[in-house]
Amino acid sequence: MPINYLARLTAQQRTAAANLHLGVMLAFVAGALNAGGFLAIGQYTSHMTGIVSAAADNLVLGHAGLTIAAGLSLFSFMAGAGATAWLVNFARRSAAKNIYSVPLRLEAGLLLLFGLFGARLPVREMGGVSLIAVLLCFTMGLQNALVTKISNAEIRTTHVTGLITDIGIELGKLVYWNRDRSVAASVVLANRTRLRVHGALALSFFVGGVAGAFGFKTLGFASAILLAVPLIAMSLAPVLQASARS
Repeated sequence: MPINYLARLTAQQRTAAANLHLGVMLAFVAGALNAGGFLAIGQYTSHMTGIVSAAADNLVLGHAGLTIAAGLSLFSFMAGAGATAWLVNFARRSAAKNIYSVPLRLEAGLLLLFGLFGARLPVREMGGVSLIAVLLCFTMGLQNALVTKISNAEIRTTHVTGLITDIGIELGKLVYWNRDRSVAASVVLANRTRLRVHGALALSFFVGGVAGAFGFKTLGFASAILLAVPLIAMSLAPVLQASARS
């Protein structure tokens, strides 16, 4: 049943397949939100490396407003990650049946907020600070921390630089010529499982980016509402599963 499948994606008992399927789904959402956010405000909101670099550049150039904007975006991303850690640990210490549902619902709520009211929010406010950017960075941090905690840091959905780096490393191992296999410890072998997982995540982020850009181009901010649907489904699946069993 779809409910059972969705419930397994956020269950506390983890499997490699559940981690991969959840990661692919959330990478799609992250890619879509990142691309759609760029069309909305002209800024990518999952790229913290670029934001830190922008803060440094604008500080040297004397653009105080842009420096503050970058700093707030960075802080918002960290705050989102911190919120996930707080919510998950609180749920775990409270012996909640599903410790990952609340962050998913929060992310879905933020996406609904963005979809319903994003067009009414000022793109630039307080000397270049975008309230939309702050909201999206918080959402990205929230999601990245959630999937990081669920998968024990094996999967991240917004850090494409790391994914591409790992793909490159494994491809380098894959084409390496082991001329002498007599010494087993020196044989270079690619981790094909990691290559497939990271390839799937990077591809999902790209496909999500295409879908997000197309969605925002055709539907505007309302396209974010569609991204909230799978998050709501995953967060409610454990509740519906428990109700069906009782």
